[in-house]
Amino acid sequence: MPSEPGATPPGASASAAGQFNDADVMFAQQMILRHEQAVAMSDMVLRKTGVHPEVTALAQRIKATQQPEIDQLNSWLDAWGRKQVDDGGQHHGGHGTITAEKMRRLDSADGPGGQRLFLQGMIRHHQGAVAMAETEIAEGKHPAAIQLAETIAKRQQQEIETMQELLTNL
Repeated sequence: MPSEPGATPPGASASAAGQFNDADVMFAQQMILRHEQAVAMSDMVLRKTGVHPEVTALAQRIKATQQPEIDQLNSWLDAWGRKQVDDGGQHHGGHGTITAEKMRRLDSADGPGGQRLFLQGMIRHHQGAVAMAETEIAEGKHPAAIQLAETIAKRQQQEIETMQELLTNL
């Protein structure tokens, strides 16, 4: 099934957009949920006052990179005739997602406490995303999805290192 116009990233052919397997579908579905939660976590910390400027910049960068990836993943699911899974916002902390209780704590924390919770949670969150991306790289078939997984793994590993440094210095 060909992808929609504009759904194929540069360097990926339209015919390749139709090649996918269950690993690609699982990657897209689960990464959307993961990215949506990361965007929500970023929004929470961005609403706070007293947050270190580097944490604010990181949260803004996470939103700026992950929302377009959500859109891309959704376009692939549409092209593949698959649906996005809906967990109803009830993350249970599996595979690095943050539990609903931890999300409530992050949301209600003050700026300095919230930035620490954000960094701790996002490190775990990114570690789960890196593992998920590595699975896609090993098992996926869709060339552009594999390329995105490689990008996610590299970028989020770098962000983990940045967040660990920030936690040490804050």
